[in-house]
Amino acid sequence: MADKEWSQLSPDEKSERRWAAFLEPGVEFVDPEAGARYRERAARLKKAIRLEGEPDRVPVCALTGYYPATWKGLTPYDVTQDYGLAAEAWLECNLELQPDSLMAPVFAAIPGRAYEILDVKILSRPGHGVPKEASFQYNEKEWMLEDEYDLLIDDPTDFLLHVYLPRVAGGLEGFARLASPLDMVEIVGGPPWMMRWADPAVQASLEKLTAAGRECTVWGATIYPLLGRLMAEGFPGPFQYMSLAPFDFIGDTLRGTRGILTDMFRQPDAVLEACDRIAPIVVRWVTRAANPQTAPLVFMPLHKGADGFMSVEQFQKFYWPSLRKVIDGLVADGFVPYLFAEGAYGTRLETIADVPKGSTVWHFDHTDMRRAKQILGGTTCIQGNVPLPLLQLGTADDVKAYCRDLIQAVGAGGGFILDVGAVVDEAKEENMMAMIQAAKESGS
Repeated sequence: MADKEWSQLSPDEKSERRWAAFLEPGVEFVDPEAGARYRERAARLKKAIRLEGEPDRVPVCALTGYYPATWKGLTPYDVTQDYGLAAEAWLECNLELQPDSLMAPVFAAIPGRAYEILDVKILSRPGHGVPKEASFQYNEKEWMLEDEYDLLIDDPTDFLLHVYLPRVAGGLEGFARLASPLDMVEIVGGPPWMMRWADPAVQASLEKLTAAGRECTVWGATIYPLLGRLMAEGFPGPFQYMSLAPFDFIGDTLRGTRGILTDMFRQPDAVLEACDRIAPIVVRWVTRAANPQTAPLVFMPLHKGADGFMSVEQFQKFYWPSLRKVIDGLVADGFVPYLFAEGAYGTRLETIADVPKGSTVWHFDHTDMRRAKQILGGTTCIQGNVPLPLLQLGTADDVKAYCRDLIQAVGAGGGFILDVGAVVDEAKEENMMAMIQAAKESGS
């Protein structure tokens, strides 16, 4: 298998290659003990995720947002402005909690100044639209109009560059004056297309984008070495990339909740065609950037497929078919989609069970874990379910009792990872430690 080109490998062979790189990442560990901890944790996670039997104990992870910052007494604003402070907080918190996979700051301690330079309107950040003590929030709006589905379907890149980005970021408004690269196909007729790039508004947007890119480079020079340091300390990093359900791509960032709900009734065919058009694109987000050593899990936050948002019939018509195409596309390249099912998915369990064995992880928040284990236990690993209110307001004894009961109920036979139900920004330190300890005691 090692002699084959990547394109010649089967999905199973690609998966084996990714998991082999995950188990032996080729990093220089800080000491032999860190290397031993890494290998134990990585093997434990693989066994649970791939449904290879019961691990030595239940793995435990911590899906954190700004928790490492607030644990250290910092605000979300602090760590989006001072990248060194962010790296220090996340390093110390990982070393303190000792979860089975690393807690990363990538989707929390974002480079705030880059977003300021671009005047990003779709996202309220700490200190800019929300208090410095709050997490970032998406701003719901119809950033794509109801009559623009054809533009999206015909040429997604052209639509996103020339229509969508100028709307969601004031600093990119100049891009609305550009034209499609298809206008440049015959190079001798290219001057009118090229002239647009000299437009003062386009130049201003390019300058701002360059400045934002430089700021992100400064951010990356601090944050990415932190991830390497955490691996060297013995913490596996199971995912490097993110993808989306096509329905969420449209409903979250383009049409908004009100828009997509209306479209399901007024122009359902357009919604379905757009979901199908987007599906291979969000697969390529990952496969185009990945290499054979890329960690196997792909983070996929799911939003609008939850119970209460749409009926089971609507889920099966609008949400699941294109999401299943994304799952299949990622699995074909050796990946394991990590589906963060925010909210409750109780009425979805029978539908989402239709995936190849050991090919996905479903991270549940409010879903009944006992029923999830009953329906999905032989098909997929399940993760999560420790409630945020319990971690924020309960006692350590309460947390440990909840976790022990959950482990007893769904941990037998493997295929379960203990974790928080939703992203943690604030919690009592003793409660987070109690959750970690409950899992570590499960093998004794």
